[in-house]
Amino acid sequence: MLHLGMALALLCAIASNLAFLCKYRGAIEAPKVQFAHPWETTKSLFQSRWWTIGWVVGAFAFALHVAALALAPLSLVQAVIAGGIVTLAIPAQLWFGIRLRPREWAGLALSGAGLAFLAITVESGTGTHSSYTIGDMAIYEGAALGLGVALLHGGCRGLGFGRISNGVMFGVASGLLLGVSDVAIKALTGTVPGEPLSIISPWSAIALTGGILAFFGLARGLQSGGAIEVIALSSVAANCAAMLGGVIVFGDPMGADAASIATRGLAFAAVIVAAALVPMPQSAPNPGRALTA
Repeated sequence: MLHLGMALALLCAIASNLAFLCKYRGAIEAPKVQFAHPWETTKSLFQSRWWTIGWVVGAFAFALHVAALALAPLSLVQAVIAGGIVTLAIPAQLWFGIRLRPREWAGLALSGAGLAFLAITVESGTGTHSSYTIGDMAIYEGAALGLGVALLHGGCRGLGFGRISNGVMFGVASGLLLGVSDVAIKALTGTVPGEPLSIISPWSAIALTGGILAFFGLARGLQSGGAIEVIALSSVAANCAAMLGGVIVFGDPMGADAASIATRGLAFAAVIVAAALVPMPQSAPNPGRALTA
């Protein structure tokens, strides 16, 4: 079952990257995302054929993700998905006409290598790691959700500077919020199959809140920044947040000894360096048309 979970995670990574690219094409055609007008913004996004296609593909990827989480530890699933970020480059250039710059190639390659290393070195011998304490869950989810919301607020206020553009802030925020949702969903996979009514819980509310905020944050980020930097940083942030949640909340092991812990720590460091390589100095991307409601 573990190998099936990993295979589903890899398929999820490929589908997610295609969904991101379709959403990018749709977002830049849509009016500027307005957080104060969520209904009008949602309608305007789904009026774009490309955004709608991206959402459908993303929904399929989400179903694969949930299935993978039910079969394998959270940190392993996220590591496989994150390692699949390298599959973003080829369709971006061949099908969507997005030209990758050398540092973007380097960032994607280093990120994929680091996260793939995490996948093959994870200690996955026992179970799906769905047990947790309410205290650990509440503290982690509260902190990650708060940071994500703060980054969204910073992007809305135009607090980006240098290579930390507003698009980067929105991308990282949407990724963190997706990670919050993933951790909550992992908790639900441990209870809902046996007790369907357990879906009525605070974790469902957190998963829904994180998903909705990430929806708008990603759209605004794709309108504000470059496609590759926003997609890559969103993916890295989501997977790192979820993997960290797997270790802190669900007790996924970091390693069997000091050496394995150190090498996995270096892999995490490689991912951080990769994330720093991707953003480019701010340019003037298409901010979208003004939304009239």
